[in-house]
Amino acid sequence: MKQEAIVIGAGMVGISIAWHLQQKNFQVTVLDRKAPGEETSYGNAGLIQREAIYPHPFPREIKEMLRVLPNTSLDIRFRPKALMHYAKPLWQYFQFSAKQPYDKIVEEWATLIEHATKEHEVMFTASDAEYLVRQKGWLQLHRDQKSLDAIIAKSTKLTAHGVEFKILTPKEIALLEPDLDVSHFVGGIHWLNAWQVTSPGDLTKAYAENFKKLGGIIKETTVTNLHELSDGSWDITTTKEQLKTQNLIIATGPWSHEILKLLGYNFPLFPMRGYHTHYQAAEGKMLNHSIVDEDNGYVLSPQKLGIRLTTGAEFTFIDAPIKDEQLQADIKVARELFPLESPVEKTPWFGHRPCLPDMKPIIDKAPKHQNLWLAFGHAHQGFTLGPATGRLMSEMISGETPYIDPAPFKATRF
Repeated sequence: MKQEAIVIGAGMVGISIAWHLQQKNFQVTVLDRKAPGEETSYGNAGLIQREAIYPHPFPREIKEMLRVLPNTSLDIRFRPKALMHYAKPLWQYFQFSAKQPYDKIVEEWATLIEHATKEHEVMFTASDAEYLVRQKGWLQLHRDQKSLDAIIAKSTKLTAHGVEFKILTPKEIALLEPDLDVSHFVGGIHWLNAWQVTSPGDLTKAYAENFKKLGGIIKETTVTNLHELSDGSWDITTTKEQLKTQNLIIATGPWSHEILKLLGYNFPLFPMRGYHTHYQAAEGKMLNHSIVDEDNGYVLSPQKLGIRLTTGAEFTFIDAPIKDEQLQADIKVARELFPLESPVEKTPWFGHRPCLPDMKPIIDKAPKHQNLWLAFGHAHQGFTLGPATGRLMSEMISGETPYIDPAPFKATRF
């Protein structure tokens, strides 16, 4: 008899967990209020970041703090009430960003990110979705020599973790991107074994369709209550029906805090918002790679709907109204680099990255309940790490030896 599992959350992480469990002869149902890949898995920059060995630390240098405090930076904005509300996890984030704990976090984080492209390849090959993935790397461009030198200084460690890259001069950047004004940059990095995706939402949907072909079930519904039964199984109330399962997995990204409050958990999860809008390129102009303007914190990506401009982060509440000042500031600078014309959408898209203070996700069995599993808190890398997380969680649930050590991602660390 097949084991049963229900995954709540149809983003890249939830779909990847469901796909892997279905491969292991589980009968899996995915629940979400929206169709697969229509939240943060749709709206990201479309990068599978094999090179992202270093997670984003909290600013600790006085100079950097003073830069951010006026709240006019292109890469990060904040709303004061949100900073006050999330003061405790942000203080923990600040502490974890000190050199000694951060260096340890980098090594632990790297064990997962090292498998990002390989695990995506397994899934997009099975899903006939290779056409969505450009395996030619992307460009990280620097206006400031100091910031470029800081990356170059880390090259030995990056190489040790299997990252492949080439340091570029402005002339070499221009050869790769003839329509880009490279005069603003002192140089850059071509991340060779990191990949671009032409439509992140479509890739998530392709994985979801393959999951359904394997016998998996996806239901668009809202979960309203969770109840553990005496035998360790789970009773799930939705707006449409009552469901029961042996194994329950919570993979609802920034909404995980709200759903787990029903069960008495209070993880220090906080959201970081990002915006995007697509623009048409001027006639005859082309962007060949995704471009990260590293010192300004935004991304330009050639995607299905046009050139997608994705902003940096905004500290705010999930339900806060749109403030597009950051996006407008980014587009003004981006148009100095590349001829972007009118926006495709009337209203900017926005979504939220689920963050934890130590910059690592929770991928673990819940500490207070039987057969309850947690997978959230991937920050900027949920799209990148979905398949790697899916494999790890499916091996833990099925009782196999995990392919990497799951200890750094334990829920009990909080």
